[in-house]
Amino acid sequence: MNKGVLEKLLAAVASGEMTVSDATDSLRHFDFEDIGFASIDHHRSLRKGFPETIFGQDKTADQVIGIMEKLAEHEPVVMVTRLDADKADRVCRRFSDANYHPESRILIKSKGEIPVTGKGEVLVMCAGTSDIPVAQEAYLTSVAMGNRTSQIRDVGVAGIHRLFVHREAMEKASVIIVAAGMEGALPSVVAGLVNRPIIGLPTSVGYGTSFSGLTALFAMLNSCASNVSVVNIDNGFGAGCVASTINHLSL
Repeated sequence: MNKGVLEKLLAAVASGEMTVSDATDSLRHFDFEDIGFASIDHHRSLRKGFPETIFGQDKTADQVIGIMEKLAEHEPVVMVTRLDADKADRVCRRFSDANYHPESRILIKSKGEIPVTGKGEVLVMCAGTSDIPVAQEAYLTSVAMGNRTSQIRDVGVAGIHRLFVHREAMEKASVIIVAAGMEGALPSVVAGLVNRPIIGLPTSVGYGTSFSGLTALFAMLNSCASNVSVVNIDNGFGAGCVASTINHLSL
């Protein structure tokens, strides 16, 4: 239950449009709801500004649908990450307002257009085309959480001149997510150009000594640029969450 829903409920009680008994029933699962295979955190929107996100990997389609049904009773936006296409097909047949994005494996169910509540703009950049799926996970997470979000693709250090034409967009953003695999150098370069918080997003793209993203992760953690922080390998969702939190702070 988010802040807006709770405020409407309390206003309805105050005005006499809803009885105290009905309001009590509505708040029966205010903190969490145990449905056997999951304990759904209905209080998360009030604590964190966005409802619990469903991690779809290793869950069955029925489990994903069951959790979504409960969340959708209280939340205008429900998001599932790491959901494969077969499960997504079943979920979309159950929820007509769900949209699946196969590239990033994200599914978003929204009651109407998602309102923009963030203060500024989140910019998602990626070094190469192979980094797009992880960058897209970050992009869609940021959008679902109510942020104006834009993307810049394929501006890695192998052709660094491609980056500089986007200087204005980088300077305009409130926070920048930079996804890169291989040697993971792009976040340091971007951070050296602007005074914005940079979220390094290492990807598992690369040849053998990239060690499935460890090389990019270590490079970003060892950045000499002072405005870089780093999330886990391929964690586009985490990068989008952090960016949204920063972007919702008062400017």
